[in-house]
Amino acid sequence: MKADKPLNIYGESFESRLLIGSALYPSPQIMQEAICASQSQIVTVSLRRQNTVSAGGDFWQLIKDTGLTVLPNTAGCHSVKEAVTLAQMCREVFATNWIKLELIGDEYNLQPDPVALLEATEILLQDGFKVLPYCTDDLVLCQRLAALGCEVLMPWGAPIGTGKGLLNPYNLSMIRQRLPDMTLIVDAGLGLPSHACQALEIGYDAVLLNSAIAGAGCPVKMANAFNHAVRAGRAAYVAQAMPEKEVAAPSTPTMGMPFWHQSN
Repeated sequence: MKADKPLNIYGESFESRLLIGSALYPSPQIMQEAICASQSQIVTVSLRRQNTVSAGGDFWQLIKDTGLTVLPNTAGCHSVKEAVTLAQMCREVFATNWIKLELIGDEYNLQPDPVALLEATEILLQDGFKVLPYCTDDLVLCQRLAALGCEVLMPWGAPIGTGKGLLNPYNLSMIRQRLPDMTLIVDAGLGLPSHACQALEIGYDAVLLNSAIAGAGCPVKMANAFNHAVRAGRAAYVAQAMPEKEVAAPSTPTMGMPFWHQSN
């Protein structure tokens, strides 16, 4: 059995493998309860969201009250200049070099722009940021991002907010195999705890969720379900699944059976 190890993000270790978003919740109170139920240790925050005032209090204060590590993001950016500027503003506001880099290239499915993503990543890495790029499940793109110096990649499971799960497990598995030492986090498109479990089963280090929890009928219970799913998926990966077979194989002993009834 493989030896397990904590989630590693740019040298920092975390026990939880569930990163959680902070948007779209029915109320600030439900957001706080859901984050607590998820047992996540990292919460993503948009600077644009931070500038608004939630009903009942300041949004940023609510996030700080969770005590979680904050991962700012550049959600909504469509150009390199816009993303770099927002990242620099996030560094000042949230006092962290971490940045989840989002650069949208298509408005229909919110697909990341791979060319702009590479350019912005290079600029931000040179500026001292620890970049967590949100990208598609394209192996070559992931290899290019790794070559720039990224230690964490966040390929999508499916387009943002669709809840469709892992649309291309083959691509995600190839990325895992070709980048064995990279911290890989599936980001976007997950809708069910089973989707998160599958991502961990194929070797991904963590998942990042928002809509699947915030948009559930009961976000708090769903957050708890995702917490257990991530733990189950990781445990299964570490335990190593049995190899698949093309034909049936008996699980009961064949001793005492006539030899002509025994399979080879």
